[in-house]
Amino acid sequence: MQMVILLLDVLNLFLIGAVTLAWVLLWVFKRSFISASPCNKHCVPPGNSGFPLVGETLAFVRAYSGPYGVYDFVRTRHLKYGDCFRTEIFGKTHVFISRSKVAKSLLGSESLNFSKRYIKSIGELLGKESMLCSSHEHHAFLRHHVSNLFALDSFASFAEYFDELTVQILEEWKRKEHIVVFDEAMELTFRAICKMIMSLDDEEELKRLQHDIFLITEAMLSFPLRFPGTRFYKGLKARKRVMNALREMISSRRKNFENKRDFLQFLLATNQSEKKDEELLNDDQIVDNILTLIIAGQVTTASAITWMVRYLDEHAEVQDKLRMFSISICLNQEMQLGFKYKCSDITMAPGTLNEMQYASKVVKETLRMATVVSWFPREALKDCQIEEFQIKKGWIVNVDARGIHYDSTIYNDPTKFIPLRFDDDPKPYTFLAFGAGGRTCLGMNLAKIMMLVFLHRLVTTYRWEVTDKDWRQEKWAMFPRLRNGCPINVIAV
Repeated sequence: MQMVILLLDVLNLFLIGAVTLAWVLLWVFKRSFISASPCNKHCVPPGNSGFPLVGETLAFVRAYSGPYGVYDFVRTRHLKYGDCFRTEIFGKTHVFISRSKVAKSLLGSESLNFSKRYIKSIGELLGKESMLCSSHEHHAFLRHHVSNLFALDSFASFAEYFDELTVQILEEWKRKEHIVVFDEAMELTFRAICKMIMSLDDEEELKRLQHDIFLITEAMLSFPLRFPGTRFYKGLKARKRVMNALREMISSRRKNFENKRDFLQFLLATNQSEKKDEELLNDDQIVDNILTLIIAGQVTTASAITWMVRYLDEHAEVQDKLRMFSISICLNQEMQLGFKYKCSDITMAPGTLNEMQYASKVVKETLRMATVVSWFPREALKDCQIEEFQIKKGWIVNVDARGIHYDSTIYNDPTKFIPLRFDDDPKPYTFLAFGAGGRTCLGMNLAKIMMLVFLHRLVTTYRWEVTDKDWRQEKWAMFPRLRNGCPINVIAV
């Protein structure tokens, strides 16, 4: 009898195993069939949903922590499935598509079928009132207020301050044995943005704030786990400290009636006007968007500056040509002043940036190749169609800017650094360094100013050599950057 029971137990286990194996094989076959089946008309994008519940999240995180950056996850799937594929990340279905026509339809005008949507961890760290993650209607309201920071009449004073700060930092390089470009660029852009937004120049406050901003940025693409020791938990704690510091600053200004000429003062003065309550920003909206502006302005610009230095190290002929043009600008200023100066002793004239046509092309080519913001997400609000593909409600469609920037049908030799490709303006929606349409990056011109000023001062002050040629990218970086930070040795010009 016991033998019979034992045989039945074994048979039962065998049947359970066989059913489980059959289910797994059926699931794999189904996914493989969907992924490989040709798309003739109105079909879902090809791809792989990964494992039940977790999807391909582990592969995404593995790329995020790997040597080639998080975009490597997207790149490998484009190679397998083409310019449009489907995957599942963090519990949501994502579609990545690298077509300029799709960029125009999704970014060119705010489609009623789609809304802005970032991964949960990004939304929580930036805040629910952040302009970056807001709906179309709310974004228009926030953008109206925040856009005043980027009025053209404020650029001249910012460029002058940034120029002075750049000259000061480059002068300090003469006394340094080891220069890491990313660290220097982070310091430079952070100080400039904090000065512009809230007149912050206290050393201790700047250090604390910069450390917390870094923790927030590092946590943006992490698992949203609120356990002590995790990146997301550290990022949330850092966000709380930043929010408290900003609220204390707002409270202090209201009590002391300080009259500082910065963006924060403008917002507070506007909120004290006779406008209706529904036309004003509340404190949550102010602090969330100050945090967003600092992160968007500092980390992305510092990353782009670092890539620019690295590309120019690899292309000596471009660097020499750029230096020739920049020195000629200095000589023209000398002639106008009637005295002989060192380039670094001459304050950049207001119209100098307009004379830097070749430098502007170098900046654009850097932004194309680096593509610091690799894709732009939109959430489908209902079932709809994008070209030949069916898109389900709730899916996230990511306009793949990097894929477009490296499309050989758009750019000849897209993997080569060729600034002169921008002799002619690129076709609409083929250059997406700052997005496009109603959500084009507000700080676009500010970032260009910082890159142009830094570039002009760098090439007229130093020649440089990158001492570590490693191209691997930093682990856990929201925006692609070199793991070694681009270490250089400099020689005075």
